Amino acid sequence: MTLALHGIGISRGIGIGKPHILARDQPETNKRILAPNLIEGEIHRYQAALNTAKAQLHTIREQIPSNASIDIAAFINTHLLMLEDKALATAPIELIQTQRCNAEWALMLQHDLLTKIFNEMDDPYLRARKNDIDHVVNRILGILTNSEIFRHEDTGNRLKGYIVLADDLTPPDLVLMQQQQITGFVTEQGGTNSHTSILARSLGIPAIIGLRGARRYIQDNEIIIIDGEQGVLLAGVDGFLIGKFQEIQAAQRRRFSVLAKLKRQPAITLEGQAITLEANIELPEDLPLVADSGARGIGLYRTEFLYMNRTTPPSEEEQLEAYTLVTKTLGNVPITIRTIDLGADKTINGNYATVPAATNPALGLRAIRLCLRELGLFRPQLRAILRTSAQASVRLLLPMICTLQELMQVMALLEDCKRELKQQGLKYDPALPVGAMVEVPATAICADIFAQHLDFLSIGTNDLIQYTLAIDRIDNEVNYLYDPLHPAILQLIYRTITAGKKRGIAVSMCGEMAGDTHYTRLLLALGLQNFSMHPASLLEVKRIINNSNQQRLAQFSQRILSYHGFSEIQALLSQMNEDLPG
Repeated sequence: MTLALHGIGISRGIGIGKPHILARDQPETNKRILAPNLIEGEIHRYQAALNTAKAQLHTIREQIPSNASIDIAAFINTHLLMLEDKALATAPIELIQTQRCNAEWALMLQHDLLTKIFNEMDDPYLRARKNDIDHVVNRILGILTNSEIFRHEDTGNRLKGYIVLADDLTPPDLVLMQQQQITGFVTEQGGTNSHTSILARSLGIPAIIGLRGARRYIQDNEIIIIDGEQGVLLAGVDGFLIGKFQEIQAAQRRRFSVLAKLKRQPAITLEGQAITLEANIELPEDLPLVADSGARGIGLYRTEFLYMNRTTPPSEEEQLEAYTLVTKTLGNVPITIRTIDLGADKTINGNYATVPAATNPALGLRAIRLCLRELGLFRPQLRAILRTSAQASVRLLLPMICTLQELMQVMALLEDCKRELKQQGLKYDPALPVGAMVEVPATAICADIFAQHLDFLSIGTNDLIQYTLAIDRIDNEVNYLYDPLHPAILQLIYRTITAGKKRGIAVSMCGEMAGDTHYTRLLLALGLQNFSMHPASLLEVKRIINNSNQQRLAQFSQRILSYHGFSEIQALLSQMNEDLPG
């Protein structure tokens, strides 16, 4: 009987192979009291283990793929620095001397002490650094005990064709497993934006995370299948099912090959209309994906990560450095920096912005509302964005604008910041383009009014749908009502695009709808010419655009807008998509 286990798919692709179950329980350590004449030898043994650990990490660092995030090397460098720190380099040696104990026992005493210190830290981000201590200590301990913990780091291709099942994997683990040509991996822990997940996407390794208990249900020698897009692991599969997934796998590989050829090609419709395709990014680690996608710029650079997991807000200089890293990495392409959208589901850990508890945070003090109340938070960001504009093509994007008064307040503040910078002799682009997110119905309905005061508009469909239909999309009780094809949503999108054309300003879409190929032709029909999405979706969307005629699709627009029911809109959408390339 086939067993289906569900986790979170974080790197698309089909993996078929035998499982390699990675059990990395810590080796058992026992205390041994040493005779005085053995102390010096034990110290040498510990120092040799430290040197071996350093050599292993240096070797791993040399094997990092050239297209991987620079943070992966930084992660390994952090572990190297920890091996140099006296907490691990000398403190265990002192314990060996004072307690006359074996190296393993001294190391674990020091580990327990460090763990206690990290556990008592208030900041959850710093507290999570305890994992790094565990990783480094386990490495030293594995060497001292000659255990199997790091056997997967052996050279050769022992894991070739296997799907690795583990509690968690570190980036060094994955770098080495990729060298051994694994077919995919499944972990019980991990996050979608962890270094390991980002690296898996960069390397194109099918992967699932958060699949708890997976190792309990899988037999060593059975064939399993993982779908890294859907987040599904199949076990107990028969020959027929394996054959079907091999066909899907082959079709995916053909499709990826076709998509790779599109990277350098423009997005242009069959009648010759150029369409702008840009990428959304959240973290600097996303930059390699942007480069791989062939995006023409950044349509949405979310800046919240700079403010989260810390107790003080980032300084103007710190923000300038972060924005400059993005502009320098991507070269001379337009970068749309969205000011902080904190509040609602994105909270601050520190006390530097006082957000009172709200009955409904999504409708409360968030995004531009929070910024206009906390000018000490907002002004440094505006100044940093202005200063970045002196060295690159930058646009400023304002989230959750819903009144003209809010917009005028921001404009006045921006002019004030420009005057300050000028007086201080700091450079900026005096004509910095300013745009607003269209994500509440009021903004879409009044798009023509806002368009008179802005340089561009960007439709954020996730919130626009949520606010228009009055449903919380993460509430399992009502999220079935979340419908991009609702007539009200289509009317608001069309109204916004039309307002932009009338006023001669660009209208982009940066919500999930822009990256869903199911809707690409629908949006072309409504007149959209600027799409911004997750980099992983960009080439698929480009393929559809390059096989579509926007002028012909526009003939469907009035029919779509006149329909009232889901079924008739869906039927027309199917008709528009019926000759999509497979």
